[in-house]
Amino acid sequence: MKISLNWLKRYINLNQSVERIGEILTDIGLEVEGIDKVESVKGGLKGIVIGQVKKCIKHPDADKLSLTKVDIGESDLLQIVCGAPNVGEGQKVLVATIGTTLYTPEGESWKIKKGKIRGESSEGMICAEDELGLGNDHNGIMVLPEDAVIGTAASEYFELEDDYIFDIGLTPNRSDATSHYGVAEDIAAYLKINSDDSIILKDFIGEEFEVDNKNINIEVTVEDKDACPRYSALTFSNIEVKESPEWIKNLLKSIDVRPINNIVDITNFILHAYGQALHVFDADKISKNEVRVKCLPEGTPFLSLDGKERKLNAEDLMICDGEDNPMCIAGVFGGLNSGVTDSTTNIFLESAHFNSSSIRKTSTKHLLRTDAAKIFEKGSDPNLTIKALKKASNLLKEYAGAEVSSDLIDLYPVKIEPKEILLKFDNANRLMGTDLPKDEIVDILHALGMTTKIVDENKVYVYVPTNKADVTREVDVIEEILRIYGFNKVEIPTMLKTTIHNHEHPSARDIKITISELLANNGFNEMMGLSLAESNWYTEGHENFVFINNTSNVHLDIMRPDALYTGLESVSRNINYQNTDLALFEFGRTYLKKDDFIEKDFLSLFISGKEGVKSWMDASVREIGFFDLKKSVIRILERLNIENYQVSEIEENPQYGYGLKFHRGNISIVEFGKLAPKSLKPFDIKQEVFHAHFHLENVIQAVKKTKNSIKPISKFPSTSRDLALVIKHSVKFLDIERLTKKTEKKLITDIQLFDVYKNDEHLGEGNKSYAVKFVFQNLEKTLVDKEVDAVINKLIKVFGKELGAIIRK
Repeated sequence: MKISLNWLKRYINLNQSVERIGEILTDIGLEVEGIDKVESVKGGLKGIVIGQVKKCIKHPDADKLSLTKVDIGESDLLQIVCGAPNVGEGQKVLVATIGTTLYTPEGESWKIKKGKIRGESSEGMICAEDELGLGNDHNGIMVLPEDAVIGTAASEYFELEDDYIFDIGLTPNRSDATSHYGVAEDIAAYLKINSDDSIILKDFIGEEFEVDNKNINIEVTVEDKDACPRYSALTFSNIEVKESPEWIKNLLKSIDVRPINNIVDITNFILHAYGQALHVFDADKISKNEVRVKCLPEGTPFLSLDGKERKLNAEDLMICDGEDNPMCIAGVFGGLNSGVTDSTTNIFLESAHFNSSSIRKTSTKHLLRTDAAKIFEKGSDPNLTIKALKKASNLLKEYAGAEVSSDLIDLYPVKIEPKEILLKFDNANRLMGTDLPKDEIVDILHALGMTTKIVDENKVYVYVPTNKADVTREVDVIEEILRIYGFNKVEIPTMLKTTIHNHEHPSARDIKITISELLANNGFNEMMGLSLAESNWYTEGHENFVFINNTSNVHLDIMRPDALYTGLESVSRNINYQNTDLALFEFGRTYLKKDDFIEKDFLSLFISGKEGVKSWMDASVREIGFFDLKKSVIRILERLNIENYQVSEIEENPQYGYGLKFHRGNISIVEFGKLAPKSLKPFDIKQEVFHAHFHLENVIQAVKKTKNSIKPISKFPSTSRDLALVIKHSVKFLDIERLTKKTEKKLITDIQLFDVYKNDEHLGEGNKSYAVKFVFQNLEKTLVDKEVDAVINKLIKVFGKELGAIIRK
C-alpha cells in the first residue's frame, strides 16, 4: 500500500523529517518497506526562470517565427527565437536557459543548447505549459500575471513541493489503515500521546449536503442482506465528464493510480482518502430504474470492464438492473456496459458495505484483486457509506457541475454498533510488560477514537469504532494501546526468569532426531507438506473434518485429516519436475473433529520410482517395491528397539492396494503398503507409490516402555539349517516367523526367507514353496548337531500341524 506524505499533510500538520515519519509509521504497526521521492514536476523546473519579453519582431526569414529579447534579471538580455503565435512584448514568460533539461510527455530528456534557428542565434527557450509538465496545452507559450517578478525561479513561483511515498506492508487485520485519513488518525493518536497533545485532525472535504431536484428515482432492493448489510446510494444529473483538477490528478498519480476522468477520479480519491469504495453507474443504462443486489445462477455470463466474459459462481454477489442483468460484481469489478462514458449525463453512485468473506471469495475465484476488493475483504466501515457519499457529492458539484437528483438512499436494516469490550488494566500491563497508570491507558484509548465507561478501579468498558474490524477481544484492545504507546518504550527486564524442565529420556524431540538421521543416512529427503488440504480429495468422512475459512485459497478448506494427500501433492510436484525416483519422509500433524478436536502427530514415508543409477559401470536399475518400504519400516523400529509387535494385513482401507499393519493389540504402530490407483488419481500420478504411516505418539510411548539391555557378543560360533516348506498360497512368511519364535526363543537368532518357488505341476494347485534359513547360536557353548536337529524336528511338526506344511525334499 502506498501512502503520500503530501496527502497526509492535508489532514495533519507534520513537521517531522521524512525519516522520522517513517519511524512513526513503523512504531504504530505499519511497517515501512521503502520510501520514494516523487518530484511534483519532472525535473523540478530546474533552470526555468521568469522573464519579460522586452522586444518582439518577426524573423526576417520565417513568418511563423519571432525574434525576441528577454530580460531574466541578468545584465544582458537573451535573444530567443520563438515559434509561439501568442508571444508579444511586455509578457511575463517562463524561460528555459541554456543547459536546462526538459522532458517529453513520454519522459525522454533533452537539453537546451545555444544554437542558430534560420540563421539567428537563440539563447534559450520560451516555454509552453506542456513542455514544463505543468499541463497539456501546447497552443502557445505560458503567459504569467503581470505581478510575476523577473528572475524568480519557476519552482519558487509555483511553490512546487516534492512528495515522498511510503510503501507500507499492510497486514490483513488493519482495516482501519486502508486509507490516508485512517493512517493520519493513527499518526495523530501517536503524536498526541508521545509528543504534542494539541495535534488536531482536519478534513478539507466538507460534508454539506443539499438535494437540488428529484428528477431521478431509482428503487433499490437488497435480496442478500448477509452479504450486503448496508447499501447507500445517490443520483446525480447534468454532470459533465471531463478532466479532473490538477490537485486530484497529482494525488492519484503519486500513489500510481492513473487519472481517467473527473467522475472516476473522484471515486478513486474517496477510496484512497477515506477507505470507502464507491461505484458509478450510468443511470440511463439501469433498466426499469431499479437496482437489485442479489446472487445469480451458476454460470451466468458477465461482461466485465476489461472486456472479458466471466462465468459467475452462484455465491457471487452482483449488482443487477431491474431485469436481473448483471451490472457489477459487488465490491470487486464493474461491468463494461453500465459504466460512465464521455456522453454520460446522469449517474447512480453506490456506497455500500459488503461482507468481507463474500468479497474475498469472489475476488480470489475470479482473480480480481482490485483496490476496492482489498478494502472490503479487510472489513470496511459500515458507518462510513453516507459520509463518503456527501463528500463525493460536494466534489461532483464543484468539478462536474452535478446536481443531486434524489434523497439519500440508505438500506441499513440492522445497524452495526461499536463493539463493547471489557478491559482489565492489570491484564493490559501484564501483557505489555509495562506499568502504565490507568489514566494514561484511557488517554490512549480516547486518542484512538474509542470511548470508555469505567466499571471499577481495575475495569473499563471500551467501545471500539466500526472501522476497526479486527479489534474484537480484550487482547486486541491491548495491542492497540501498545501500538500507540510505542513498542520501543517497553523496558527490557534486567532479570531473566526461567524454569528448570525435567522430562523423561528419550524425549519426543530426541526420537524424531534419531529417525531423521537414520532416514537421511539411507537416502531419504525430508519434506514439509501443508497442514491444509482440499475436502474434495475425500469421498467420505466429511463430518469429521476441521473446516476453515481460508480466504487466500478457498480450495484448501480443511485441516489435513491424514498425511496421505498432502504427501502425494509433494510426490506429484516432484514427478512433474522429472524427479521420479523418490524417497521422502515428513513429520507432521493431522486434525479431526469428533466430540472434540483431535490432533495427532505422524511420521510418513513415500517411496517411488527406481533404485540405482544407470551408468557404464553398473547398469543394474530396478523398480522400487513393497519390500523396500518394509525394510525401511523395520529399520526404524529396530533402531528404536521396538520389538514384540503383531503383524496383520491391512483390510478395508481403500487408500491401499495391499499392505501390512504392525500393532500391539488395538494400538497401531505403523501401516504401510502400496497405494491404490484411486488414491493417486487426484494427483494424476501414473507410477507406483508406496506409503508408510507411523502413529508417532504410539511409537514414542513404545520407545519409552522399552527396557534397553546390553548383551555380550557370543564367543561361540553360529550354525544354520535350511528348510523347503510346501505351503498354501494363503500362508505368509510372517506366520512361519511367528511360530518359530513361539517354538524356540533361545537358540534361534535369525530367520531368513531366501527363495520362493511356485509351480502347480510340481507342487500341486494352490501351493508354493518357501526356502527358509534358520540361524542357531548359544551364548554359553558351542552347539552340536543333536541339539540343532532336535529343534528342527520340533519346528517341522509345528509347521505341519499349524500351517499344513510339507517338507520338500
